[in-house]
Order: sequence, then structure tokens, then C-alpha cells
Amino acid sequence: MMSRRACLGALAGAIWPWGGVCAEPQRTRLVAMQHSAFPYDGMMPGGSTPFLDSQQHGQWGHTSTRGGFNTQTSTYSDKRSLLHVPKSFNPRKPACLVVFFHGNRARLDPDVLKRQRVPLQVDASRLNGALIAPQLAVNVNDSSAGHFWTPGFFARYIAEAEYHLARQTGQPEKALAALPIVIVAYSGGYYPTIFSLEQGGVGQRIRGVVLLDALFGEGERFADWIVEHHKLVFFASAYSAASKAENLALKAHLARKSVRMPVWPVPLAKGTVCFIDATKAVHDDFVSQAWVEDPLAQILERVRLSV
Repeated sequence: MMSRRACLGALAGAIWPWGGVCAEPQRTRLVAMQHSAFPYDGMMPGGSTPFLDSQQHGQWGHTSTRGGFNTQTSTYSDKRSLLHVPKSFNPRKPACLVVFFHGNRARLDPDVLKRQRVPLQVDASRLNGALIAPQLAVNVNDSSAGHFWTPGFFARYIAEAEYHLARQTGQPEKALAALPIVIVAYSGGYYPTIFSLEQGGVGQRIRGVVLLDALFGEGERFADWIVEHHKLVFFASAYSAASKAENLALKAHLARKSVRMPVWPVPLAKGTVCFIDATKAVHDDFVSQAWVEDPLAQILERVRLSV
């Protein structure tokens, strides 16, 4: 019997046989969005420093702690999002939108689509959910959120994605606009995630949050959000040794707040908060190989949308 990974690999060859050009454009597309994380020429959070903070060789760019100086043209200008719809997707049944925030040193086509196989893992999970994955900073060590720092931007981004998904699927846009949202963040994707949760403007549409080795900062803000919302959403955080300390600190804080945390694996429904110990996993491979092969598929198959 073929392993899940072998099956997904075979499917990838069937869907993307020409270096990332999808043979089923109605299912998987890279779409340039008017609402995108970048280009962004606003202020950093707190409002004291402009994002485009310096200029080299006549080009403006941003200086990050880990990534150094990168120009807007090379790193902060890709407006595309990856939109993927499983063949069986039906928004008239219990369904959701899955928003995937990628990590550092990533691009949508070679990394999110091919190396991490995020669309194929959504398919393998059999979750009735459409995937939306924005391009953030391109292929550098920078977790900047760009326009996702702006209050209400996440809601505007989702609304535009719903418009494109409606055209892609032939489904009415109003049916998509009623769907709950599951946010999945890998690594540096934690940063746009916390801003989207706190000030994204989607209200009670958030159904759950999944962190894949992603708790590298903003632990207190995540803790406050979970304590306030955990009865209405699910929260699952899986970690390697790279983010173990932050996850254990969050877990201890939630225990002090009397938040119940069952042991994984459990159904991911309203009120579920859980942590997954994958300390032997390699951080760079975490989306495709962690405590199991294709961990995102395993997590999404446990999402319960009807309860």
C-alpha cells in the first residue's frame, strides 16, 4: 500500500506537471490581489518608524533584524495569493476557509505549493475547505505582516479572496462570505496571525487557529486571545525544539487560567485547546514532516465544522 506521502507526491505530479503550472486552473491558481500584504509603505506597529526605512542604490527597502536590508522591489512587492479548492468543495454544506500564513524564506510556488504541498494536504484531509495563502516577504528572514498590520485589512483581504473563489468555483459569493475561517500559521506566520486575530475585522467568523512550530513571539497576546475566545474556537499548537520553550510557557499560562487542554489527538471543535509535542522534528521541514508525515492533513481532518 502506498504511503500518504507517496500518494500526495503522485497527485502533485498529476496536478502540477510543468514546474508549478497547474493543469486544473479552476482548482488552484496564483492570483494577483488588490488587497495584499505588500507593497506596503506605511508605518511599523506603534507608528514611530516607517516600514521603508532606508535606501540603497536608489531603491527603498526595509531593514529587519534577521534579514538585513531588502528592497521593496525584490522582497516586498509580490501581490499574489495561492487559491485552492478541493474537487468536493461545497459551501452549502458545513465548510470553511483555510488561511495559510507561510514562514520565512518562502515563496508560494516552490515552497507552499510544491515543497510543503499545502494544497494537497488540504485535499488529503477531506476537510470541506478552500485554501487562501497570501505571499508575505519573499524568500528572506523577515516575518513582517505588511498591510495585515492595518486594522480591518484581514477582512478586506478575505472579501477579495471570496470574490476570486466565487469566480473560480461558480459558487455564489454570498455563500463563501458566510463561512467560518481557520487560520494556519507556520514559523514566522505567527506575526500576521496575531494581528488578524486581534484587529482583522472578521469578528466571530474565526473558527480555529493552528500554529505549526510558529510560536516565536507575541506569546502574551496569543494567551490573552485564547483565554478570551477559547470557548468559541479551537486552538492547536504543534512545536519542535525550536519553539518548545514558548509553547510550554503558553501552556503553563493557560493552565493557570483554568483552560482545559486535552492530550492530542482530539477532535478540533469549539472549546478545544491542545498542544502537540514534536520536539524531534526539524523546523524547516515541519509543514511536511513533523510528528507524522503531512501533519497539516492530519490536523485538518480533525476539524469539526458542524459542532
